[in-house]
Amino acid sequence: MAQAWVLALLITLLGGCGYHVMGRNDALPKSMHVIAVPAMENQTSSYRIEQRLTAATVHEFLAKTPYRVVSNPENGDVVLRGKVLSLEAVPLVFDTRATGRATTMLVTVRCEVSFEERDTGKVLYHTGNFVFRNQYEISTDVKSFFEEQDPALDRLAQDFAARLVAAVTENF
Repeated sequence: MAQAWVLALLITLLGGCGYHVMGRNDALPKSMHVIAVPAMENQTSSYRIEQRLTAATVHEFLAKTPYRVVSNPENGDVVLRGKVLSLEAVPLVFDTRATGRATTMLVTVRCEVSFEERDTGKVLYHTGNFVFRNQYEISTDVKSFFEEQDPALDRLAQDFAARLVAAVTENF
């Protein structure tokens, strides 16, 4: 009997707090079939970061959703627009014994993102402060440090895109 009360209470509480299963995109319009993802704007001094983030976002939509993705906003049912406002990398962990160089960096990307229906202009998702943070380990070897930069930026873009697509499709 006590278990039935606990179960009923749990169902009531979880149902009332907006809880839902991750990975479900029920918040999006059923008429949506094509997502337009034009190139993001870059307002930072980081060379081509907007291209990496845009490409990773397109890949993530294709991999994780049933929608077709195009680059031209005129050809989409909905349009995802983004501006890269800032990109910062700060050292977190240092190699104190050998070189004194940073071995782990905290990278923070801040963007403005809007996701809206093309025909109606209805905003499905918007934030002027989409912040993505992640830690990345870097080599203390100078030769391999520069070789790691491109793969590290690609990992950053993939991680960013996964979070962005989840936020947009699940309306978080």
